[in-house]
Amino acid sequence: MAIGPAVATADVMAGEEAAERASLEAHPHPARSGVSTGAAYWALFVIILATFMTFFDQVLFGMLGQRIKIDFGLTDAELGFLAGPASIICYLFVGIPLARLADIYPRKYVLSGGVAVIGLITALGGITQNFVQFVGSRVFLAAGGSAHAPASYSLLADAFPPKKLTRAFALLQFGFIGGTTLGPIIGGQLIGMTSTWEPTYVGGLRILGWQWILIGIGLPGLLIALLFLTVTEPPRLAAAEDAVQPPAGGSLGRRILVFTGFDAAKAIHAKRQVYYPLFIGLALSAIQVFGLQFWFVPFMIRTHGWDEAKIGAVMGSMILVGSLLGLGVGGIFVEWLAKHYKDANVRAAAIFFACVTVTSILSPVMPNGYLSLAMMSIGVMFGIAGAVPQNAAIQRVAPNAMRGQVTAIYLFMFTFFGATGSFIVGLVQDYVIGVEKDLWKTMILTASVLLPIATLCMVRAIRPYREEVERLENAGA
Repeated sequence: MAIGPAVATADVMAGEEAAERASLEAHPHPARSGVSTGAAYWALFVIILATFMTFFDQVLFGMLGQRIKIDFGLTDAELGFLAGPASIICYLFVGIPLARLADIYPRKYVLSGGVAVIGLITALGGITQNFVQFVGSRVFLAAGGSAHAPASYSLLADAFPPKKLTRAFALLQFGFIGGTTLGPIIGGQLIGMTSTWEPTYVGGLRILGWQWILIGIGLPGLLIALLFLTVTEPPRLAAAEDAVQPPAGGSLGRRILVFTGFDAAKAIHAKRQVYYPLFIGLALSAIQVFGLQFWFVPFMIRTHGWDEAKIGAVMGSMILVGSLLGLGVGGIFVEWLAKHYKDANVRAAAIFFACVTVTSILSPVMPNGYLSLAMMSIGVMFGIAGAVPQNAAIQRVAPNAMRGQVTAIYLFMFTFFGATGSFIVGLVQDYVIGVEKDLWKTMILTASVLLPIATLCMVRAIRPYREEVERLENAGA
């Protein structure tokens, strides 16, 4: 499922251009200087590569879940902790401050450093010897990537003029699509290839066959980090209508508060009727979406008896179809909504949330693996279609001077609560359901509780968001 702002989707946003044109004319984007069209698209290309590797790693790690459980002797709760909370412990403390780097330093350096850290830490997972070491290797992953989305969104918003920004966001979505579709296909083949490898002993370390996969996929991150150094940094374009501006000076304590997101939190609280329902709905949906994403491969193994190679081949193809359909269906639907409603972003997100709720509940009870994967891919379609409106809604109303941190806080809700999803599903599986082959019951239970509430939160945000859009348009006029 792709609900959430993991990536700023885009073709879906193309339909919103008609509705946004009045606002863009009221708030004209200053003329760009020093950034050619070619340089802007090169930056977008490198960001797409980095996004691809991020999601490729996530999908591949999920496919390795059952083997990790067996080889390290883990319970479902421990496996869920390793996949989720272990990767965001560090992010909890440094995620928002690191995102501030995207607001005050050249974003290409922030992006380069983050990608390098992710690649190195992923590779270190290939030499871990026990559960504790594995947790240690995953604990810094989310911290390394905490500034990726805020820095990417901010850089693209300044590199592309408003009329082309939605197109850039659309192309950016292909990083997500590529990672989530090639991840199962390539990952399944790699797991099948290494399943017969005997353990390798290097300098006293025992490296299992599947651990070489982690080592291999970590290395490209270092190359992408170097590519970011070739990106042209666009000038920052401050918007005149920003309601809140962070102080340029002040005491050391005051500057620390700004750096840690204090002013961004104040701006969010000031518009809490708009932001809070969006944040809460996103957090609840992220728990289920991340949990389903990680546990779907173990579910297919336990319930339908498939191996990783078969799962990867079928799931990757279906997700690709669902993702591409999501871009088309979402774009047409949001375009239609934008002609009738100023709140098209949030209204569309609420509708797609409801559709994902239905498919998430139905997928585990399908009579065979093919139908289960088909229903899951339909959910992916609705998730892709709904991801852009959520991102667009935040970018539309966030103060420009602290856009990076407002986006980071929004993404924090998705990342932090999403990372607990695999752990929560594991806990429910161990302590509520209790039977390994009945993982499908856990998936239905969590979806039935979390997603309807998330949908209601998005519905609750429609009116406040529409009023804020109207206020911004009137202020510009």
